[in-house]
Amino acid sequence: MCGIAGTVSLDGSPARLDDVRAICAAMVHRGPDAAGFLADADVALGMRRLSIIDLATGAQPVRNEDGSIWIVYNGEIYNFKELRAELRRRGHTLSTSGDTETIVHLYEELGPRCVDRLRGMFAFAIWDAKKKLLVAARDRLGIKPFYYADTGGRLVFASELRPLLSLPDIERRIDPRAVCRLVTSLATPESDSIVAGIKKLPPGHLLTAGPGRDVRIERYWDVTFAPEYDRSERYFVERLKELLSESVTLHLESDVPLGAFLSGGIDSSAVVATMMAGRTDPVKTFSIGFREGVYSEASYARQVASHFGTEHHEVILRPDDLPALDDIVSRLDEPFGDASAIPTYAVSRLAAQHVKVVLSGDGGDELFAGYDRYFVEDRERRWRVPRPARWAFGMLARAMRDGMRGRNFARHVSLAGWDRYLDGDAMFSADARQRLFQPEILAELRGYDPADQQRQYLARANGDWLSALQYLDLKSYLPLDILTKVDRMSMATSLEARVPLLDHHLVEFAATIPPELKLRDGSGKYIFKRAMEGILPSEIIHRPKHGFEVPLERWFRDELSAALPDVLLSETARRRGVFNPDYVARLIEQQRRGRPLYLQLWTLLTFELWCRQTLDRPAPPATTPDVFAEAGWPSGSPLATLAGRRD
Repeated sequence: MCGIAGTVSLDGSPARLDDVRAICAAMVHRGPDAAGFLADADVALGMRRLSIIDLATGAQPVRNEDGSIWIVYNGEIYNFKELRAELRRRGHTLSTSGDTETIVHLYEELGPRCVDRLRGMFAFAIWDAKKKLLVAARDRLGIKPFYYADTGGRLVFASELRPLLSLPDIERRIDPRAVCRLVTSLATPESDSIVAGIKKLPPGHLLTAGPGRDVRIERYWDVTFAPEYDRSERYFVERLKELLSESVTLHLESDVPLGAFLSGGIDSSAVVATMMAGRTDPVKTFSIGFREGVYSEASYARQVASHFGTEHHEVILRPDDLPALDDIVSRLDEPFGDASAIPTYAVSRLAAQHVKVVLSGDGGDELFAGYDRYFVEDRERRWRVPRPARWAFGMLARAMRDGMRGRNFARHVSLAGWDRYLDGDAMFSADARQRLFQPEILAELRGYDPADQQRQYLARANGDWLSALQYLDLKSYLPLDILTKVDRMSMATSLEARVPLLDHHLVEFAATIPPELKLRDGSGKYIFKRAMEGILPSEIIHRPKHGFEVPLERWFRDELSAALPDVLLSETARRRGVFNPDYVARLIEQQRRGRPLYLQLWTLLTFELWCRQTLDRPAPPATTPDVFAEAGWPSGSPLATLAGRRD
């Protein structure tokens, strides 16, 4: 696990290693153990290493036998031992004992399609010196991040966005469309970042670039929901248990201490139960709770920990224990609307005191239909509101003033099909966004609908409506919100988080389960619960779902009440010219009076604080000492490399 960075020339101009070193210096938290670099005329690569596997010989960049292929890589390949054995049989010489070198030699065999053989989480960049070609890839589900920018003369990339802003050819300008998507869906878009010109490589995609070549993006993997109705319920139960056990076992590969996040929900509890199978030593587990009992799952986590005899650690958060808001936002890399980043950061700090790797239960809701919004959609599809009634509700909604009780319900019922679902899933509706943004921003947003990408996913999914929603969440909500939150908050504490429920073999299997075995009798995860019978306590399996919620509503009315007007209505925020201060003031007042707008206000708050930290401060100089001189290399040496150097 680490942070990676690099630059490749597109127009023949020399690559600048000092830029790459500056980017890596800004990502020390992602890899505090070591640094390594590679440079020649066309490319410069760098990495920061968090040592997890192959502690002695796992330094990067890593090369093939003749030094013609090099890689920097962030992630874990869980089937690397099987691949290493196969590569040796094919005559490859492997000089390390880790997983990174496996990708290099697999690339020699298969080229960019080497990704098809990889089982794990990854973001990597391979430099093929003979072809003068950069090949980058991101894992299938988007567990690991990859940002890049095409500046015309070169391509630059990094594991995080902020470090790229130190480069002189990256303009520090907000993308209004990304802001619009942020306030609609809590996160920035699939392929674009909050900064205009800096993009994300989508999950399951390859990128190629090089001198005289265009930057090309190609999808290499997708999941197809194809229910197998000829299979029995027992088959799905037994196969699910087999794949879960296989995935968790693979995810336990580590040369450093390892533990698990434990919320007390069925997903994380299932992971912990599988980790404990056949073990005599206790697993270290970590949970977070809140003083406000209605939000806290700590008692359930204690129950699971006691049942399996884990070495359990927990933190109960109170408002005065919260990390500073500035600190939370600085760890997010981009503005982010999901306030559960707060407890994720806190539990990551707790775990990092004891282990370097944790397993989490993320992904279960997407695979097995656990979200409440699936139940809501099931209910609303049964309403079958006639067209005349929808028209009447629409007229009523338009006649009601903003903030009036029932207005949002009337507007929602007036819609049909996916438009109704997407409206219910939006934090700021289309008409609310018209009041939220300043006229200049609205002019730039003319013709843009932040839900268009979701509609494309829904159209691509085909099949039944539940599978379409699961596909949408696997493509959008999971990588942009859930996995982004876990990656940023865990890596901020130099902790590696692994997600065994998102092993792609398990994901592809879940897509074959009929929807009737996922959502049944108003309850989700039916087949997953059946698989856990006799393994987890019954009260854990069948207790009501409890999301990873934060008592923001109460905090914003009490301990944190001053933060909203002090930040959002400040002169600094007004001068930014993005949000309408009069409308924001109304939101703050409505929240104070009891309307639940805490997620909307949290999103606006993180955006403004991020802008102050990132855009309003001068960029650090993108210069560093001469790395070749430090290493004893003559300046300009071809393929000069400095790998595994400790800073």
